[in-house]
Amino acid sequence: MSGHRRRPSQQSHGGRLVEGVRTIGNRAARNRPFGPGTSGRARRAAPEQRQGRRWIDYPRRGRTGPRRWLPSVRQLLAVFLLFFGCTTAAVGYAYATVTIPDPNPSTLLQNNVYYWSDGKVLATDGSVNRQNIPVSQVPADVRWDFIAAENASFYTDPGIDPQGILRAVFHMAEGGSVQSGSTITQQFVKNTYLDQSQTVARKLKELLISTKIGAAMGKQQILQGYLNSCFFGRQANGIQAAARMYYGVPVQKLNASQGAFLAAAVNEPSLFQHADSDPTAKAKAKARWSWVLDRMVKIGKLTPGQRARYAAAGFPTPRKWTLGSGLPGQTGYLVQLARSYAQAHDRSITDGSLSRGGYQIHTTFDRKRTAALARAVAKVRAQRLDPAHRSVDRDVQVGASSVDPRTGRILAVYGGSGFGHGHYSDNADTTGVPVGSTFKPIVLAAALQHRAVLKPGEPPAPITPASKFNGDDGIKIKDQQGNYVTDDKDPTGLLHQHNDTRRRWGYISLRKAMEQSVNTPYVQLGEDVGHPNVVSTAQALGLRPDSLAAPSAGFYIGTSTPSAIRMAGAYSTFAASGMRATPYSVTKVTHNGSALPGFTAPAPVRALPSAIADNVTDVLRGVIAKGTGTKAQALGRTAAGKTGTTDDYHSAWFVGYTRQLATSVVLFREDPAHPQLQSLVGVGGLQKVFGGDIPTEIWTRYMTDALTGLPE
Repeated sequence: MSGHRRRPSQQSHGGRLVEGVRTIGNRAARNRPFGPGTSGRARRAAPEQRQGRRWIDYPRRGRTGPRRWLPSVRQLLAVFLLFFGCTTAAVGYAYATVTIPDPNPSTLLQNNVYYWSDGKVLATDGSVNRQNIPVSQVPADVRWDFIAAENASFYTDPGIDPQGILRAVFHMAEGGSVQSGSTITQQFVKNTYLDQSQTVARKLKELLISTKIGAAMGKQQILQGYLNSCFFGRQANGIQAAARMYYGVPVQKLNASQGAFLAAAVNEPSLFQHADSDPTAKAKAKARWSWVLDRMVKIGKLTPGQRARYAAAGFPTPRKWTLGSGLPGQTGYLVQLARSYAQAHDRSITDGSLSRGGYQIHTTFDRKRTAALARAVAKVRAQRLDPAHRSVDRDVQVGASSVDPRTGRILAVYGGSGFGHGHYSDNADTTGVPVGSTFKPIVLAAALQHRAVLKPGEPPAPITPASKFNGDDGIKIKDQQGNYVTDDKDPTGLLHQHNDTRRRWGYISLRKAMEQSVNTPYVQLGEDVGHPNVVSTAQALGLRPDSLAAPSAGFYIGTSTPSAIRMAGAYSTFAASGMRATPYSVTKVTHNGSALPGFTAPAPVRALPSAIADNVTDVLRGVIAKGTGTKAQALGRTAAGKTGTTDDYHSAWFVGYTRQLATSVVLFREDPAHPQLQSLVGVGGLQKVFGGDIPTEIWTRYMTDALTGLPE
């Protein structure tokens, strides 16, 4: 009972006691340090901790006004270190992960190079005018022109030059001349691996790749890539193309002054390409050229004396240039001819593959004879035509071709006034111009070979140059069955064949009819031989089937339209005693250094028995000796040939040959804006234009030059 009464009192007393102890304990705890080494400052921070600590004291506590928003030095340093560290890590990661990409496909494009028969460069073409060359072919002075102008520290820098970039920026900001802030390595990378966009990302990538390129490639390799990839204007990519476009020489022949201009042209190619004609462009180019030479002196690659000599020689003005002038004179026609031949003999050579370039096409064209043919045309035109005072002389066209009878090599062509004058159709390789009486020797050859049906129902009889036919004007023509040939245009319904004159020749020999170009005997002879036999002989001589006219009386006196090249080839067969060597223009084609098959020279084949071919030649000698081609006697050596004129005077021809050379010349009128043959009446002040006139004069002038030094 008493124990029971004490328990509540103990609890009550204990409660007060515990509460007292807690109170004392809390007070003691507030006065007791937190642990060893704990300072009073830490004890004072405790209330702030209860309010929550801040990782970045910004805006700054305990500050008022603007000072609250100004970061402390420690904060600025921390931000800088953080930024520097992140940037370094990012650049390091980018450098480690970036790879040198494959070259841009466009930088792999080259042009095609065409060569004369002697191996010299005839022309280049392609969608990109570039020929990659080893840096060893670039003269040392020219290399230093570019290094002085673009990157004097090229051989010592790692591929980038931060100081150079800043220096260029400050120089331009002060109003100085334009300077490149990129190293040669950077420009090589931009040209070859990247694009030309002006973005920070592209520039950063350029810097990273340039650093890797600088470590992976030798300086000479980089310089070579740079010089081959620069754009110089005038459609020239690379220094080799630039040397030819601006100065007409291979890069090996450039001097330091010319190299200084090209180093300047890289800076503003669209402007400096006109330094030949535009005063503003020339003035700026001259100033930049002078600056490059001064830089050469400054870096010790030119002496002041050498610099003075170049200054005394004057600014190296580039040669004249206009868009499309890369194929001057006859060059365009020669390139067209070679391209067509190459594509016809190798199906892998397409317009697309040619546009990508890399082909080296070796031609049969003779430089001297091509020039001689162009001179002959120019001289005769100047002497005989007066387009300024005779309107009929303005649209006169000339086409010509010269072929080696033994091999079929096309040695020269004259295709027209040239691409630079807007004349793109090759008059030497065109069809559509009737050959007139130059077709008669083919009819004679067919008659000598196949004989002729002189009487209906009888077997074909032998024909010789002495065989006689009626040469009178207006006679009626019979076919092999003895029937008169009809003509819907004649009031009688029958064909009455006419000559150029109304002279009554009576029965004359085929030789005489050839010499005087009398039509009626050869029309009747053709009917007697038969159209199939004449066509067979024409094709055997190399005339293409699609150029031969349909059967008619006019077929035998030249309504067919073979090209000048094919006519020269056909007469070459007579010159070679019946051996036909098909005309060809390409001897070899290589692509990226590898020779392509299919360009072996065509082997000569027997087209006519030698006796027949020589008989024709003997008759054609008489044409020059005492016939319509007497102007060709001025050649001064034995030759054979035939004049040709169409009935309506739409064309005039002369095709002639010696043993060494066969050449055809055609004259016609055609307005380029309205491609249709017009009459030659009145041309050169002549009432009638015959093949024995202007075409024979051109032939004789050319052959005189082309055969110089060759034996009779």
